Amino acid sequence: MAAVRYDVPEPDAFTRTYWDAAAEGRLLLRRCRACGRAHHYPREFCPHCWSDDVTWDRATGRATLYTWSVVHRNDLPPFGGRTPYVAAVVELAEGPRMMTEVVQCAAGELRAGMALEVVFREGVPVFRPAAA
Repeated sequence: MAAVRYDVPEPDAFTRTYWDAAAEGRLLLRRCRACGRAHHYPREFCPHCWSDDVTWDRATGRATLYTWSVVHRNDLPPFGGRTPYVAAVVELAEGPRMMTEVVQCAAGELRAGMALEVVFREGVPVFRPAAA
């Protein structure tokens, strides 16, 4: 029996496209064809104008750090082996904000608005400081 993981949801028929792309190293967003706005988390309708004319769109992978918290204790697998880690909200270049983890950066170096880029850990999008 596989170990239970609490860092990824169980994909369903709708979100499988997102998770399959992430496993291939691609970050997808949903974009509304009616109003043109991108959104995240994936939904079957636009949360801005309520249109159901939405499609998958590849994100650039660029983001800025909006807010974060350093987690020092989490007993759920696989988080216990990662502590301390940085749970964060980033603002994607396309506009939506997304919850994620910041990696490859000491907590003391984090700054609101710092440039980040997506990387993938075991098929999960996480962010690190952008290369200069």
